[in-house]
Amino acid sequence: VTTDILVIGCGTGGMFAVCAAAENGGKVIGIDRFPTGTGIRGDLGAINSRYQKKEGTKIDKFEFTAWATRYAGGHVKQELYNVWADNSGETIDWFGDRLKENGIEMMNEVGDKNDPARYVGYATGHSGQKVGANEGQKFNSFLYKYAISKGARFDYSMKMVKLEKKDGRVTGCIAQNGDGKYVRYIAKKGTVVATGGYARNTKMMEALQPWNLRVVSRTGAMPGALGDGIKACLWVGAKMDETHSAMMFDRSALRPEDKAGLETLKKGTAKMFWMGSQPWLRVNAEGKRFMNESGTYENPLHADEYQTGHCHYTIFDSNWPAYAKQFKMHGCSRLWPFENGAEQNVTWESIYNKALPDMVKSGHVIKADTIDELAKKLGLPVEQVKKTVARQNELWAKGEDVDFGKEKHRLSPINKPPYYGCKTSGRLLCTMDGIVIDENMNAMDVDNKPIPGLYVIGNDSGSYFANEYPNLATGMACGRTVTFGRVIGRALAKKA
Repeated sequence: VTTDILVIGCGTGGMFAVCAAAENGGKVIGIDRFPTGTGIRGDLGAINSRYQKKEGTKIDKFEFTAWATRYAGGHVKQELYNVWADNSGETIDWFGDRLKENGIEMMNEVGDKNDPARYVGYATGHSGQKVGANEGQKFNSFLYKYAISKGARFDYSMKMVKLEKKDGRVTGCIAQNGDGKYVRYIAKKGTVVATGGYARNTKMMEALQPWNLRVVSRTGAMPGALGDGIKACLWVGAKMDETHSAMMFDRSALRPEDKAGLETLKKGTAKMFWMGSQPWLRVNAEGKRFMNESGTYENPLHADEYQTGHCHYTIFDSNWPAYAKQFKMHGCSRLWPFENGAEQNVTWESIYNKALPDMVKSGHVIKADTIDELAKKLGLPVEQVKKTVARQNELWAKGEDVDFGKEKHRLSPINKPPYYGCKTSGRLLCTMDGIVIDENMNAMDVDNKPIPGLYVIGNDSGSYFANEYPNLATGMACGRTVTFGRVIGRALAKKA
């Protein structure tokens, strides 16, 4: 099969690449190993979108770049941040048009203008109005229909086996269809790899990120994140990031007898604990508080590296919905609507009415009438937990966290029974390291030279993140993915 542009992987990044290529006159084919696309992720980060301009949100490009670079400890290519900053607003506006064609409005998740947060957050997040179950698949169907209308072609149930290279140039790939037959795709202008990283490839995770596997106990990775794209690029001479990282959220609920880490991850027995990212009191296995709980979703997990059992215990009381409103959390941890009415990803009502009672019933959250009972059921030292809770209440009454410096509005007491406790670990969303690329999304070889014909986007690409994911800029990863997909699709279509 011969085409101008081949896109391997039709998830969030791949769909944007196919659409951009098709609407700019490119002959493009998207292939995917699954019978349909894996869906469009929500929470897309951007700056200078029309939605932000409407809200009066202004984000300085170079201030943001400096902030993101610090998070990564300098392990980034700042020129890629510039590509995102210069193109993300237009990308979101374009997607907003596609949603509007289907009766859905795009909203910007603004930050609270008067939030005296100690940690800098950026109001970069955009998401469509919530449409219930299978939102990502519904958005995927919108883009599929749009791409088809512009002349694109999709070959589903088509798994890439290997990339092909001739005279130093990647010419396309060999794939296998649902019947086991092999198909050679020849891409005259370029091949775009967008298969989603390797978070579901345990062997790759064990080889490259064993420290992160010790602090996660559940996965939320997209089903295609098997590492195929990255391995295929390596086999044709591409270079991978030398530092390896993953996006992890502090949202796995364990039963007290479960161990955090790979054993539970493989068994799949941990449950989603969405409210775990709220700045509740966290204690270690000794019943002691050990950190400022207000910050990124990964800070507690990296702190768990120093705690017994590589986990922590989250404690809160029955007045938690009011405190969740008071906390004014950023991004997807938000449980109440934003000031401008933008919807939160998960509502406090859904947790109160179903998720929390279900976890209590399954033993993943402990409910007790006294702190003594709670500590015993969690397997924690009773007297130390009582002492820690008393100190928590003392700091709340004082209105100042003199122990770790948590903001006043993120302090909450534990004084209204029944009380709740949860042994908490990490949830692995995706890997953040990948193939080194330049500002044209061109894959680089081991000599730091572009590989002609090979382009990489999304979680298969690197050079953008390290150490931990800066989730206080909502949608930074997905925003990069859709923006780079649109940029490369358009560029290849216009390429001679």
